[in-house]
Amino acid sequence: MAGAVPSESRLRADARRNSEQIRSAAIGAFQGQGLTVPLEEVAKAAGVSKATIFNRFGGRIGLIEAVIEEVVARELFAVIDHTRTIDDIGERIAYYLTAIRDLQYRQPAFNDVLLQTYPHSPQLMEICRVGSEANEELIAAARTSGALRPEFTADDLHALVVDNALALKHGKRPPRDDYDRRTTYILDGIRGCPSAADRR
Repeated sequence: MAGAVPSESRLRADARRNSEQIRSAAIGAFQGQGLTVPLEEVAKAAGVSKATIFNRFGGRIGLIEAVIEEVVARELFAVIDHTRTIDDIGERIAYYLTAIRDLQYRQPAFNDVLLQTYPHSPQLMEICRVGSEANEELIAAARTSGALRPEFTADDLHALVVDNALALKHGKRPPRDDYDRRTTYILDGIRGCPSAADRR
């Protein structure tokens, strides 16, 4: 009947649909442009108003936390888990650093997490904590085995990753071939020096 008030179930269904549209739009926008993308762009892609994002998610932080698993965390944690399955420490280092730099190149949102762009987000800070623990675990094992230069530390690895995040976020994006070539240079630079016996 014309002019009838929508039922409560209809309103709930509309709210769920709006929320899913916003989530989908946010995942695409964050993966493509990073976590700082204007919310107006997310709202436009979702076909809703910016006010609807605030009504459903409480603002940017709430929206980030609603989708960060799909945007960053799931893939990062998969990299960390796979790294731990690699027996050879040299291969483990090469895989981990290459995979992290690949994730940085493909996912601008990952660089925002590394740079702690939104420090008031508990989920983003937890991702940073897990990443830091993985770095420390890897470097400790590698230094014990002699696979890394003895002076190379977890702080050095953190600095390399953060410096790369800054360059990708604020600098000119390099061609992929150049980027991958520089990853090789980094790996060559941090590896331990072979002993005289190894060089024979």
